[in-house]
Amino acid sequence: MTEQMSTKYDPQSIEKGRYDWWVDQKFFEAKPESGKTPYTIVIPPPNVTGKLHLGHAWDTTLQDIMTRMKRMQGFDALWLPGMDHAGIATQAKVEGKLKEEGRSRYDLGREAFLEESWKWKDQYAGHIREQWAKLGLGLDYSRERFTLDDGLSKAVREVFVKLYEKKLIYRGKYIINWDPNTQTAISDIEVIHKDVKGAFYHMRYPLADGSGHIEVATTRPETMLGDTAVAVHPKDDRYKQLIGKKVILPIVGREIEIVADDYVDREFGSGAVKITPAHDPNDFEIGNRHNLERVLVMNEDGSMNENAGKYEGLDRFECRKQIVKDLQDMDVLFEIEEHIHSVGHSERSGAVVEPYLSTQWFVDMQPLAAASVEAQKNGDGVNFVPDRFEKTYLHWMENIRDWCISRQLWWGHQIPAWYHNETNEIYVGHEAPADAENWTQDEDVLDTWFSSALWPFSTLGWPEENDDLSRYYPTDALVTGYDIINFWVSRMIFQALEFTGEKPFKDVLIHGLVRDAEGRKMSKSLGNGVDPMDVISQYGADSLRYFLATASSPGQDLRYSNDKVESVWNFANKIWNASRFALMNMEGMTYDQIDLSGKKSVADSWILTRLNETIEQVTELAERYEFGEVGRSLYNFIWDDFCDWYIEMSKLPLYGEDERAKKMTRSVLAYVLDNTMRLLHPFMPFITEEIWQNLPHEGESITIAAWPIVDDSLTNQSQSSSMKLLMDVIRSVRTIRAEVQSPMSKKVPLTISAKDANTHAVLEANAAYIERFCNPETLTIGENIVAPEKSMSAVVSGAELFMPLEGLIDIDAELARLNKELEKWAKEVKLVSGKLSNERFVSKAPEAVVAEERAKQADYMEKHATVEKRIEELKNL
Repeated sequence: MTEQMSTKYDPQSIEKGRYDWWVDQKFFEAKPESGKTPYTIVIPPPNVTGKLHLGHAWDTTLQDIMTRMKRMQGFDALWLPGMDHAGIATQAKVEGKLKEEGRSRYDLGREAFLEESWKWKDQYAGHIREQWAKLGLGLDYSRERFTLDDGLSKAVREVFVKLYEKKLIYRGKYIINWDPNTQTAISDIEVIHKDVKGAFYHMRYPLADGSGHIEVATTRPETMLGDTAVAVHPKDDRYKQLIGKKVILPIVGREIEIVADDYVDREFGSGAVKITPAHDPNDFEIGNRHNLERVLVMNEDGSMNENAGKYEGLDRFECRKQIVKDLQDMDVLFEIEEHIHSVGHSERSGAVVEPYLSTQWFVDMQPLAAASVEAQKNGDGVNFVPDRFEKTYLHWMENIRDWCISRQLWWGHQIPAWYHNETNEIYVGHEAPADAENWTQDEDVLDTWFSSALWPFSTLGWPEENDDLSRYYPTDALVTGYDIINFWVSRMIFQALEFTGEKPFKDVLIHGLVRDAEGRKMSKSLGNGVDPMDVISQYGADSLRYFLATASSPGQDLRYSNDKVESVWNFANKIWNASRFALMNMEGMTYDQIDLSGKKSVADSWILTRLNETIEQVTELAERYEFGEVGRSLYNFIWDDFCDWYIEMSKLPLYGEDERAKKMTRSVLAYVLDNTMRLLHPFMPFITEEIWQNLPHEGESITIAAWPIVDDSLTNQSQSSSMKLLMDVIRSVRTIRAEVQSPMSKKVPLTISAKDANTHAVLEANAAYIERFCNPETLTIGENIVAPEKSMSAVVSGAELFMPLEGLIDIDAELARLNKELEKWAKEVKLVSGKLSNERFVSKAPEAVVAEERAKQADYMEKHATVEKRIEELKNL
């Protein structure tokens, strides 16, 4: 068996080829015919725009842990893979590629451009699958889906048509968020608000009758060219006499009316506001109430249009500079007040978003959101983990606005709406009308989130009735970051409730963001991004996976640290070496030879008891998604209990002459290591498979081996307590030796005084362990023994132990050494204290330097006091 295990742990060699074997053997494929209880997770589909990042690695590792564990627990586990077409993001990438070639999408035309986009998708989907393989993700590729698949496209059309028929989808001209760079509408949650340095521009609009002026202010003076009114509050006494009068719009010269509207805040600014219905959502509503004209002054690329007069063709920000100068020259602009304000930016392109009057398609969200909120509040909703994120979800749903779902792109689901070429009639359906030549399909596509909102059920074949849908839906869990609760989680819930009548998943496990070691968000500008594939190349997938899964608790951000990944590699190396030792001592052993029915040593009974406790802890914690705590439990058991204690103690019988004890120890080693590898497998699939294949085992792969269960017959709390007593004795002896710098190789007398007969018996029965690990010159075990003179002592539960100091150290020599050390620290204290008592140094030196000297002073004084105390202790012995 050991011939297959290298003497050195090399993750690259043990991971090579293993994943292909798993996939070829179809271990990850769901098996509906098995009759097992189904367990389903659908992967949050990554965008086909490039490499997976650490956030993807974290997210998918958690899902892999969950599905691997459920598969081992006897569930028919389906982890369904897939990818998202990512409309804006992918189109931007393809257009960027074309630009490098000196071409644009308009040069190609729609059909040819879509061919280029599909080529891009095929290329990057291949990259993503390679990365999934590197991570070792147990995905059922036989059911892989893509958001532009025929089946998913059919689901999208079904939802659009049904919502339209219910009047929950409508088309209209409204203010939307417009991205001038990508020249498409974007939804509210695709707008990132950033604080930027801006200004309030205070202006005087002259009254048309020449009787004075009215003061208004704006942060976007370029939009004044589209003003169609000035509004005041109807109860504002300052302006009551002006309501209904006209002002002359500077530069443009158009007369616009002063209207009264309750929306106006009398306390803010002058209490009068300019109204630009085509460029502000609030002004749009005021314009509707007062039947105001909507004057659009910009083109879709952010340049000024013909309604901007002499500014036509200028970029909107260049126009701002010009119009500010012109207004100052006209004495209309009388104050520029600098201030910091929140400005919306496109999540995709980074452009400043323009509120823009545009004809778009919308979803009426109120009834859909209300049904979702009601389900959540009456106990039929999704279980958020941690539960605090339910508030985030409900706050969004209770304050939701209608969803703009049309995008001015070519890559995506083209809206299934057709316009009659001669009339204003609109037809919505799965296919074009029968007389298709008389109709033109809407050129826009649907927001990417419209199709991904259907992901939990469209991937399983909905709207068709089929076995997979009825068996695997609703899904059991979703794993995702808190940053897309509003983007995606909320939309999946309301679409699922509307179209399937059921919530899409039982649990949604929320994790945070991956940050660097200093807590900063990873970004290209900071240069602190980490490619998970690079980490895997250096440390292996198991080390990265274990770190990602255990370095944070649910809902919290994760700080990436190369050092911490390296420490996991050290943990894996420890497991490897311990396993090799165990395997060398069970050469030729078969699975049916594992026999735990005979007499066991105290160490055997203790490690089997600890294994049962660990199985119980790990299973319970994993079911609660507390993977950080699972990691701690496994680490403590494997490193401390199994490697540091049991492996060492097992050497006594393994290297001894008692064949019965040797056989039992080999069985315990095989049994514990087998079950430990199973517990660890979901976290570290590669190393555990390699070790398990070398162990005496039954079955093809650890991926389909049974999850460990507690065997109460192997729990022995009495023996476990005895082992803990022995461990306390051994630790205490080591501590005393460390304090006096006496090496373990030096033999010294050891006396142990038991408090009662039972403790005495336990110590006597296991004296061989004490002799092996404490290396006493003589070992005396008794009851109520008087402490020898001049001895070091330690108290453990039920006993006290003594080690004569003379046997440990030469007291005179030690006192001489300590006195020299005391002089050293006294000098250091004097030097630093002298420096700090110098007022010139303290006042002139940099604050950091002074602080460093104060820290030195405290450290030296503490060391001086410690040595002084030790000298007194030795003198009193």
